[in-house]
Amino acid sequence: MKLPPPLSFLPPLPSPPRLPRLPGPRLSSALVGATALELAVLAGHLITYPLGLTPERPESPEPPESRAGSAGSERPESPARTDRPENAPARPLALPVTGDPTAPAAAPPVVLLHGFIDNRSVFLVLRRALTRHGHRRTASLNYSPLTRDIRAAAALLGRQVEAVRARTGHDRVDIVGHSLGGLIARYYVQRLGGDRRVRTLVTLGTPHGGTAVAPGAGLHPIVRQMRGGSPVIEELRLPAPGCRTRFVSFWAELDQVMVPVETACVDHPDLDAVNVRVTGIGHLALPVHPAVAAAVREVLETPETGEADVPVTGATSAA
Repeated sequence: MKLPPPLSFLPPLPSPPRLPRLPGPRLSSALVGATALELAVLAGHLITYPLGLTPERPESPEPPESRAGSAGSERPESPARTDRPENAPARPLALPVTGDPTAPAAAPPVVLLHGFIDNRSVFLVLRRALTRHGHRRTASLNYSPLTRDIRAAAALLGRQVEAVRARTGHDRVDIVGHSLGGLIARYYVQRLGGDRRVRTLVTLGTPHGGTAVAPGAGLHPIVRQMRGGSPVIEELRLPAPGCRTRFVSFWAELDQVMVPVETACVDHPDLDAVNVRVTGIGHLALPVHPAVAAAVREVLETPETGEADVPVTGATSAA
């Protein structure tokens, strides 16, 4: 007798249900490229970092006769001269700008302020872009990595701004700050009356709303102040009626230090602010990328608010 195949009388077992595939880490090509660029910028900056350890040598103040013209030239009219037409506006006193003679002499100097545990060497590319045509005076300022309080750093910035004004003869300055440097400058402008001295404040990757990513936040007091909800961040949310300074904030979509990335935007009802989105780069590349440097220069060449619109609205690509 022929036997049936073993277990042929049992019904077939149902196939096990397919488990959903868990999403694995997927890195976009843009993020990979930005990360590679960040590493390259970091490596390059480690090489140039020693160049910025020493404070910058300040320019010598120009003698008064150089402001009136070359030696032997006719002196400008004095406001007290009777031959000046009645009610005619007095001529503004401004130092001539070294370089391009066609550049506007009234362009204010630019103060550059670096980020946490950094120095003025981070602005080598940006400074070159600002001075390429010789119509921008710049001053790169260092503050100690041992600085423990943003308020104290802002007060020090105020004294340095006064020194720059005294050397150049300009009533107001522009400031460009990277990361923590932008937050220090904003505190000076908004809380210490610096809006009387600062025409435009440009920030690059600055945690205006506080960031959830703050390496060493438990170790360094000034880094704790950059976290969301800190007393300093809350102070910057207070009303600031009549603030005279124009704010332009550059924030990078792939900035891994700003969490969330929108925290690098200025969001305050009393401030004249424009937020510029930068694509394709991260936090460290903001002060060294040529496209960002060109955009910053364009911002600083724009007349004050009320004279013309800021030309860098919306999204810009630095890729």
